[in-house]
Amino acid sequence: MDPKNVRRRTVLELATVAGISGLLAGCLGDGGYDEEVYEGETLVDDEPEYDGFLSDVDYPGTVDWTGENAGGSESDEDEDEDAAVTVLVGSGDNGMYFGPAAIRIDRGTTVRWEWTGDGGPHDVVDTDGAFESGQTPREGHTFDHTFDETGTYTYICRPHETQGMKGVVDVV
Repeated sequence: MDPKNVRRRTVLELATVAGISGLLAGCLGDGGYDEEVYEGETLVDDEPEYDGFLSDVDYPGTVDWTGENAGGSESDEDEDEDAAVTVLVGSGDNGMYFGPAAIRIDRGTTVRWEWTGDGGPHDVVDTDGAFESGQTPREGHTFDHTFDETGTYTYICRPHETQGMKGVVDVV
């Protein structure tokens, strides 16, 4: 075999691998959380560890939607229902985040997850089976769950869990 052909083949193979790696990094990279989601929000002083559940998630901290902060910046009040706090599904630069990723709420609060339409089909699934939304890519779709018991609830988006699409609701 001619050494020139071997070198040319090696260069082409390396270029192909580099191109595919770059493409995958663009599709699967973390992309970054949406800073606007956290603008004006109060973060808890005593940031929980969540047993490392969010160790691969880029987020600035747990948003405090308790007491006087109840309702958060995205609250939706209706005369027929209690105020709900809203978590975006498909947030961040690549649509692979819950926004905010971690929230602290009072017992009895309803969390409304609202789909942005970014990042493909998503779902919201509690890791212990307490709730499950079903999967959809539809912008504006919502799923509500009222948290009547104190505790820490971890949840995922099944199609994007390996990309770090995880969230936590800390109920006090």
